[in-house]
Amino acid sequence: MSPMRSLTFVSALLIALSATASSAFALPAPLSTSELLLKSDLVALIRILSVTCTEVSTDPKTGEQLPSYEARAELIYVTKGEQMAGEDIVITFHAIPKGLLGPWTVYYYPGEMVWTHLTGKDGTYTTTWWNGRGGLVNRAIIGELPTVPGETVEVPRRNAQTRD
Repeated sequence: MSPMRSLTFVSALLIALSATASSAFALPAPLSTSELLLKSDLVALIRILSVTCTEVSTDPKTGEQLPSYEARAELIYVTKGEQMAGEDIVITFHAIPKGLLGPWTVYYYPGEMVWTHLTGKDGTYTTTWWNGRGGLVNRAIIGELPTVPGETVEVPRRNAQTRD
């Protein structure tokens, strides 16, 4: 094989390997609106009432302390699902190591009102896919999540006498 052909072959091989390696770490494609609707058990406009840190675990690869959370949410408007507007649900989510590519975790913050697609049942859910959290209607009142197990941050609940 001539030196030029060898160089071309090696270059092509390196390009192929780098493409394979990068696709292994690439963010999976977002689901379309119709796919999100099909795969979700609950699609609703929600208001996050509180977020509780349920545990903190150590990532075995990075050593990072990664909190897990439960958000208590009020259903404002339901477009798909068995739950009714006015009911409360729980949404679980957790932090991931900082070095990973993509927005794999969907966070919820107290006070925000947001459209979301969820999977689960019996009042406990998780976000259907990384793009399952939709449009923000109202911004969060509290932008910091708790980091100690058992710690909760919450906003006052709306009632007929209170407007926000």
